Amino acid sequence: MTPAFLVTHSGGFHADELLSSVILTRVFPAARIVRSRAPEWITPGPDRVIYDVGGAYDAVAGIFDHHQRGAPLREDGQPYSSFGLIWKHFGRDYLAACDVLAAHIDAIHASLDANFVLPIDLTDNGALSPSGPLGGLTLPVLLETLKPDFDDTDPEAETKAFNGALAIARSFVEAAIGRSAAKLRAESIVQQAIEATGQGRVLELPMGMPFRPAIEKAGADHLLFVVHPREKDWCLTTIRTSDEGFDVRADLPAAWAGLTNGDLEAASGVSGATFCHNGRFVAAAKTREAALTMADLAVAEALSS
Repeated sequence: MTPAFLVTHSGGFHADELLSSVILTRVFPAARIVRSRAPEWITPGPDRVIYDVGGAYDAVAGIFDHHQRGAPLREDGQPYSSFGLIWKHFGRDYLAACDVLAAHIDAIHASLDANFVLPIDLTDNGALSPSGPLGGLTLPVLLETLKPDFDDTDPEAETKAFNGALAIARSFVEAAIGRSAAKLRAESIVQQAIEATGQGRVLELPMGMPFRPAIEKAGADHLLFVVHPREKDWCLTTIRTSDEGFDVRADLPAAWAGLTNGDLEAASGVSGATFCHNGRFVAAAKTREAALTMADLAVAEALSS
């Protein structure tokens, strides 16, 4: 399929067709977006992909709607939006177009589906409602705030707003892809460092990178802290127990909390210690040797308590 047109509905826009448009415009860069509800546009044809409009789901015919009776459901019974349908059929092509390593495409496709696409699907179908103090800051809500005002008389207002929102939506999708790809690239580096560390409690990495998923995957439960270089100094950081919350395997020493430079050197006994966050989850030092010494002290206190 090499469509000339990417057809979605006119009028107010939502996250699902915006994010679908991000995927499709990358997979089919020569195609033109048409926003219409006219029968001649939302009728399937070999020159178009139709999504979030048309009242049918037929991948062979190139139509991906979810508003009709008998709308498609995932294997677990949860509903698709147009974004989920487009991601299902074109997501892997999108990842390839983004130069994701072929060996990582399936893993990233599944991860994005579970953690990025599914929440959009559920929200669009009313199966999940953003609530609480942060409810108004979810991606679907923020994208909808970019719609033109009700009394905007510019005949091009909807189109301008859609295009502006599309650019913003694209940046979020690309960032999510980049983050997932980076985690997979980091995994092999962290794994090598874990093997080199053996049963030591401090993991030394060659640079800052996502490390917790690889540590958990390796079952390296003995690790308590991570040390790595930064641009001009060295970082000592704790290891969170989950993606949610701030619980860590071991805190940095209480006596270091909130101290800097000479005060921290005096409290820790480590020349070159420069900073410890008041929350005791990250510290810094001028040199590798100082950072590793701080890490050893933190391990000793953690094991003794």
